Amino acid sequence: MAPWLQLLLLLGLLPGAAPAPNKPRAAGAQAWELLEPARFALEMYNRGRAAGTRAALGAVHGRVRRAGRGSLYSLKATLVEPPCNDPTVCQLPVSKKTLLCSFEVLDELGKHMLLRRDCGPVDTKITDDKNETFSSFLPLLNKDPLPQDFSVKMASIFKEFVTTYNRTYDTEEEEEFRTIYLNPLLKEGPGKKMRLAQSVSDLPPPEWDWRRKGAVTKVKDQGMCGSCWAFSVTGNVEGQWFLKRGTLLSLSEQELLDCDKVDKACLGGLPSNAYSAIRTLGGLETEDDYSYHGHLQTCSFSAQKAKVYINDSVELSQNEQKLAAWLAKKGPISVAINAFGMQFYRHGISHPLRPLCSPWLIDHAVLLVGYGNRSATPFWAIKNSWGSDWGEEGYYYLHRGSGACGVNVMASSAVVD
Repeated sequence: MAPWLQLLLLLGLLPGAAPAPNKPRAAGAQAWELLEPARFALEMYNRGRAAGTRAALGAVHGRVRRAGRGSLYSLKATLVEPPCNDPTVCQLPVSKKTLLCSFEVLDELGKHMLLRRDCGPVDTKITDDKNETFSSFLPLLNKDPLPQDFSVKMASIFKEFVTTYNRTYDTEEEEEFRTIYLNPLLKEGPGKKMRLAQSVSDLPPPEWDWRRKGAVTKVKDQGMCGSCWAFSVTGNVEGQWFLKRGTLLSLSEQELLDCDKVDKACLGGLPSNAYSAIRTLGGLETEDDYSYHGHLQTCSFSAQKAKVYINDSVELSQNEQKLAAWLAKKGPISVAINAFGMQFYRHGISHPLRPLCSPWLIDHAVLLVGYGNRSATPFWAIKNSWGSDWGEEGYYYLHRGSGACGVNVMASSAVVD
């Protein structure tokens, strides 16, 4: 298997058992999304060629860069050209030829555009920029060319896409991702000491979802600010207030950014410190009264406008069975995780291997809102704060029961009496 595909597998983006020969598995949708852009690139390569002279796809691997509704695919593919036996075209019979091609394909609003094509002779293996050998990905189908009706609007969309999101796929981009969206302070420990919550003695039901119970507000967007800690805590408090008072209010993250003097606003923070700040301040205002701007401002909290208060905060068990039982009875839970796999996530149940998603390198705070099973695979339903366009309508589904990405190591909740 190609190293790039092995990476996807390790990230949990290609879950499940090995597929039957020549049959794509449903769980491998992340890899098979390369199929359409690869087939389109092939159609562009073959345009104008007579039947019998058209190349076929051999093997493909690639990377994808997403932004908004657009996806930019960087593909490497082997193309196999048929032998030339036509005396009017070639002087001597020529055996079939294998080419290595690099393609850039933009997919925007369901339309495809070929941005770059670079092909040259090569043997039957794909090599990357470090001359490491890649074996075949999966045989790709060579039929049903995709639509080619591109418009001037597409060119305009592409120009905006490239101008805004033209980045590399190397360490610089990954560092940018962590600097802008993640929370390095979480690795330093739990922060302010909290008492340990009493475990729920009941066994957890087979599944639970607080979204269906009205305890979860809509998915929010932290923007280019490492304020995940504030969103995780307000989500938890929203749920606790709903369970105790019967009213769901969207609470202010900006208040925590501006007024929590222990944490560091967009540079990160800890849920334990945020709970303490809420108690010290005297409560939380609503989103409507203290709206989110995504950068540090002067604290303008008004105790008269505070709509919600908390009495205490508690640390929860690291046992996932006990976490599920607590969640089902007590409400959504603030947790911190290693977000390494989240930058590649689109849908499905993610299950990165421990070496790639160490529980000791947690860097993102999120909200557990439920759990269940898909095709016998247990999962946590996690509310993220990167907008509803990310993941599954803003949610991340992570394997449950294996301590995946440290989801169980820093679980906590506010207490509302």
